[in-house]
Amino acid sequence: MQQFFEKYKKQILRGGVLLLVLITVIASGKQLNATLLESAIGVVVTPFQDLTTGISSWIDESITSARDKAELKEENEDLKNQIADLLAENRRLAMYEGENAKLSALLKIAQRYPDYESTGATVIAKDPGVWYDGFTIDKGTTKGITANMVLIAPEGLVGKVLESGATFSKAQSILDSRSSVPAMSMRTGDLGVVKGDYTRSADGLCIMEYIDAQAEIMVGDEIVTSHLSDIYPAGLAIGKVLELETDTSGLTKYAVIQPYVDLKHLDTILVIDKNSAVEAPVPEEPSVNTETPAEPEEPAESTEETQETGVSE
Repeated sequence: MQQFFEKYKKQILRGGVLLLVLITVIASGKQLNATLLESAIGVVVTPFQDLTTGISSWIDESITSARDKAELKEENEDLKNQIADLLAENRRLAMYEGENAKLSALLKIAQRYPDYESTGATVIAKDPGVWYDGFTIDKGTTKGITANMVLIAPEGLVGKVLESGATFSKAQSILDSRSSVPAMSMRTGDLGVVKGDYTRSADGLCIMEYIDAQAEIMVGDEIVTSHLSDIYPAGLAIGKVLELETDTSGLTKYAVIQPYVDLKHLDTILVIDKNSAVEAPVPEEPSVNTETPAEPEEPAESTEETQETGVSE
């Protein structure tokens, strides 16, 4: 038996394969349209075709998915860049809007003082410290800025120019302990001098000294520049009274002042020149004729009347 199998092994295997093909075709209810050899080959090859087709579809789907992911990633990056550009543009527009608002406010201040020449300026540096005791602006002698010109903001008085270079000027705020501004109460007219105070400047406050002990100034009063200054125009808003204290001598008292201007966040100011005030022209008096008018000549008597007179005599 073993010798028979060894002798006809190939024939037996072929017959077994053909038998399996016939059984498969009959079991599936399909008619055998192809030749027996083609059917046998199809049975063997079909699983491999299905496998290769599945692999091909998987590869196509993987490539398509990878391409879609790359496109989505690229689109996402583009959208992020557009959002970043829009945000930057919004920030620029907001900055320009803020600058325009500040310039409009300065223009309104300039319109309050039409008799003075004025120039807008920007703070470009500040002295060390929490508040603006001293600072530098971006305008100098080339723009006509000189020492003792007055610095104001929309809220009120800032200080004055100390010295000027060609393209910059150093300024002193009312919080500087060296500052001295003749001032008065808007309500009562009581006089004093607003000065910086070292112990209060860190809180953004200054003081008004040399107030008469009998003055009627009160907490909440508005303080403005007085007419006694050679530098500051009268009526510039300075701040309001927070506290009132009597000096140890009892002869005078002083007030703690809260400036209207936020000197900590100061950035744009207006420089005005008090010396540029335009004086109103003096009207000319009408000319008076001092000459004595000539008296009218009396009409000469007629010859006839004279003759008649002579006759009557």
